[in-house]
Amino acid sequence: MKRLVNLRPSRPAGILLGLLPVFALLLIYVIASDARLEANPNDKLLPSFAQMGEAINRLAFEPSKRTGEYLFWQDTGSSLTRLGLGIGIAALIGFTFGLITGALPVAYSSMAPLITVISLIPPMALLPILFIVFGLGELSKVALIIFGVAPFIARDIQRCAQEIPREQLIKAQTLGASSWHIVWRVLIPQLLPRLINAVRLSLGAGWLFLIAAEGIASTDGLGYRIFLVRRYLSMDVILPYVAWITLLAFIIDWLLARLSLWAFPWHHTGGAR
Repeated sequence: MKRLVNLRPSRPAGILLGLLPVFALLLIYVIASDARLEANPNDKLLPSFAQMGEAINRLAFEPSKRTGEYLFWQDTGSSLTRLGLGIGIAALIGFTFGLITGALPVAYSSMAPLITVISLIPPMALLPILFIVFGLGELSKVALIIFGVAPFIARDIQRCAQEIPREQLIKAQTLGASSWHIVWRVLIPQLLPRLINAVRLSLGAGWLFLIAAEGIASTDGLGYRIFLVRRYLSMDVILPYVAWITLLAFIIDWLLARLSLWAFPWHHTGGAR
């Protein structure tokens, strides 16, 4: 008898099994929404899909009477710009410090403890400080993402650099490579795909910091809109916005995965991901 631990579904079966829980949750939501709306047509807790569609259609395809802009797309563009700047700068800073501390024992002894301490500070606790120092504009929001994500990336790259087999470094030195050549020709090529993995893992935190900053002090953005309409219990706007954020996060993660496969195919051979 074939054991359950050895059963591996085919690709179509795997896709179907992955979609079943999603369809089940949607079905449960539809049933619960219909029941609540039947009892109270003015209920706002579980809006129907038609109500959510009308709300998003109004925000996405009808210009605002106050500004003349399409709020849904304006919010999306503002949030993606802030997230892209924050994650991009954090990746650059984290990769630089992770590479230096992972490659140079002297730098590790002097800088690694500080990076560890910074990574343990809750970024949300610093949000008031960032608002005081940088103001309520774009800089404070981007700074929160950088502060929250960069230490994680730095520690991950540091660990990956230290895990590179020592034999590779010895062989490079035997062939006459300097410290700079070892960093440039041995370490960086192997750490770049791991940087993409670190960015993918940090995206969830990046979204969290972005939405929190937008919800507290902003005039546009996905997080701002969610916090703005919550006072009116507008679940017909909140739920589609949450779904849209989830979809954007999935697309960005998928694009980064494709980029890694395209740029570093050797890193993914043998089932590595």
